Amino acid sequence: MSMGWIILIIALVIGLIAGNLLLLRNTKKMRTPPGFKPRKYDDDDDDWK
Repeated sequence: MSMGWIILIIALVIGLIAGNLLLLRNTKKMRTPPGFKPRKYDDDDDDWK
């Protein structure tokens, strides 16, 4: 019974990682529209420096 749970958890983790990698690969291909300009006030409170 415990071996089944271990296999299930490993399969879920591998599926989560593969799903995230596929999502990242697809969003990298997306292009921004020609008239896109980021909003200034989105960067004002940004703490990532």
